[in-house]
Amino acid sequence: MAALGWLTPRRRSATARSVLAGEASAEAARKTAQALDGIDADAGPPAESEEAAEQAAEQAAAEEAEPAEPEFPVAGDDLAAAFFDLDNTVMQGAAIFHFGRGLYKREFFHRRELARFAWQQAWFRLAGVEDPDHMQDARDSALSIVKGHKVCELMAIGEEIYDEYMAERIWPGTRALAQAHLDAGQKVWLVTAAPVETATIIARRLGLTGALGTVAESVDGIYTGRLVGEPLHGPAKAEAVRALAAAEGLDLERCAAYSDSHNDIPMLSLVGHPYAINPDTKLRKHARAHDWRLRDYRTGRKAVKVGVPAAAGVGAIAGGAAAAIALHRRRK
Repeated sequence: MAALGWLTPRRRSATARSVLAGEASAEAARKTAQALDGIDADAGPPAESEEAAEQAAEQAAAEEAEPAEPEFPVAGDDLAAAFFDLDNTVMQGAAIFHFGRGLYKREFFHRRELARFAWQQAWFRLAGVEDPDHMQDARDSALSIVKGHKVCELMAIGEEIYDEYMAERIWPGTRALAQAHLDAGQKVWLVTAAPVETATIIARRLGLTGALGTVAESVDGIYTGRLVGEPLHGPAKAEAVRALAAAEGLDLERCAAYSDSHNDIPMLSLVGHPYAINPDTKLRKHARAHDWRLRDYRTGRKAVKVGVPAAAGVGAIAGGAAAAIALHRRRK
């Protein structure tokens, strides 16, 4: 009967624990973003891949061919920023499950736990449902695994796991949307229930500003196996975005947010430019009812959309089609 709870996710309002989780995540995000700024200054701009260059060329050609639209994101608007959910929005599948797979490879746990992670990932990919109880179960497993390990050790391993399991699962279409905000001079943040350390690695690899994620407690650089507040999920994500916007002096009405899950409606409702990306059924229905923009990069078809930003345009849709073709080939 427990499985039935996954099919009927419960809506929750913000609590003191979700506010604490959001504020802790915002504080961690600002600290890591400052560190990333120092790294980027030393390393120089990230090299542009051949695929990214081709997408940029296609995007430029499409923009010349299409009628002019109102500019969005607005270049130079430093009171605006973009907030991207991670799982099934920026990346196919769930980061916590990919991370678990990498830890198993390094013998952090045994085959029975791996089977559990595999089942959770399969459910997430097939059902497309991000249920709080289901995700909480996965995070509890992860916390028990990392308890007693050094934060620096898990960060180093996370870099390797990104290359092994995550890099090829980034949706090119969503990546193009994030790049449009960066090109406009705006900050771009990941907002995810995944551990903030994992989310920060992904943000840095994608050239984003930083990440809001679940904060695991550590003492003297060692994980205790407990969280600060609660997982950054649902209302807690909205609290994190609100806290970060206040600290950064952002105008949320000028900000954008992107997600695939109806659980993120609180976050999406905070901003003036909400987007439903690869939406689940409930989010799609809500987005249409509220005239939110819709994008779907899971297939080659052009998604129903409202007010597509010129900065993303056909180039982003082409990126989504390329991702779908690659995924189809891997499944053969």
